[in-house]
Order: sequence, then C-alpha cells, then structure tokens
Amino acid sequence: MSRDSANNVSSASRELANDIIQRVAKLVSEAEAETKPLELDPYRGQLFELFVMADAAGFISEEAEIDLTADNLCRELASHWGLASATQTAVESQAKLPPDQLSKMRILWSVLRLWMEWDYAWKRWEEFHPQDRA
Repeated sequence: MSRDSANNVSSASRELANDIIQRVAKLVSEAEAETKPLELDPYRGQLFELFVMADAAGFISEEAEIDLTADNLCRELASHWGLASATQTAVESQAKLPPDQLSKMRILWSVLRLWMEWDYAWKRWEEFHPQDRA
C-alpha cells in the first residue's frame, strides 16, 4: 500500500487507506454475490465515492506516500484474495484457475478499468472545463 512505509505516514492516513481498500473489497464481494456488474449502480456509484475519497486524501498518485492508484489498489485486492498464489499454482500445475478465483480476477479487471477511467477524467477535467469561460 505504501510506496515508502517510513514512519512519516500518519496512522490516520494508513487507517483511511486501509478502510478504503476494505470497503472496495466488500463492495466487490457484494456485487459478486449478487452476480451484478460493478459497472452498474448501485455498485458503480459506491465505487466512485471511494475513488473520490482516495483522491481527496491524496492517494491517487504514484508519488503519494500511500499509493492507491488503480495498479496499487488492484495489487492490494489481489493480495487480499490470494490471486497471485492461485495464479502461480494454476500455471505451475498447468490447470485452470478455480472458478471463484477466476471470478475475482474478472471483477478485479473491472475495478482496474473503472479506477483508471475516473483517474484519467479527473486529471483532465480542467482542460475541458476552464474556469474563465465568459
């Protein structure tokens, strides 16, 4: 989660980042249990709110002390779900991923794509909405 896990990152920031990660994981699990795509509301809206929280906290930057960019968020989720070891085991045994792990992998791609799209749009907002239009 942290680019630099030095003690200069406040415990409040760590707690907030962990809370965001846990809430994303819970939301993903709820969508998965309901067999509903994250791209549809209410999941999309709730995930976007978590993105906004992460951005407001300054976590949506590779230079941030706590990096919750799309790549890092998905790395955290993959670790939480054991996807790296499941994938490695499947490759080593030349077998398919178990269905539950494959489902997590698919939904992880959705999180990655949505988070990246929002980040891109957020960063380019000013370019398309100049404040000094008359």
